[in-house]
Amino acid sequence: MFGKKQHFFSDKEEQEIILAIRHAERKTSGEIRVHVQHFLDTDDVLKDAIKTFFRLKMDHTKERNGVIFFLVPEKKQFAIYGDEGIHQKVSDVFWEDVKEILVEEFRKGCFVAGLVKGIELAGEKLQAYFPYESNDKNELPDEISYD
Repeated sequence: MFGKKQHFFSDKEEQEIILAIRHAERKTSGEIRVHVQHFLDTDDVLKDAIKTFFRLKMDHTKERNGVIFFLVPEKKQFAIYGDEGIHQKVSDVFWEDVKEILVEEFRKGCFVAGLVKGIELAGEKLQAYFPYESNDKNELPDEISYD
């Protein structure tokens, strides 16, 4: 399968996730992306998520408020990472309820539903610290990225 990019989600599922991102970003100036990785560079999913976060230039937002939902389906692992602007304002447990939603839905095999619910909750939570402004512009692509 080399040379052919394999996608984890169907086109319809991708559109559902992208709509969830756009809906969440109407509540917050935060920027949300979903990335699907088919392998890990290290044995640490969070470390790979952070590496991908910077490779995708997600740290280039004005308020440093980007969030990556990083999935590694083959390893049944995921990580959520938010940029330093978020971490300066919230505690380490900020993402716990978002992670719980993903774990619950993923265990049932409901990857799209889990992501949609998690993205929506992330948007609601970020709204308290990074409210949507009328002049807000979309600083990062909403499309799902794959490696």
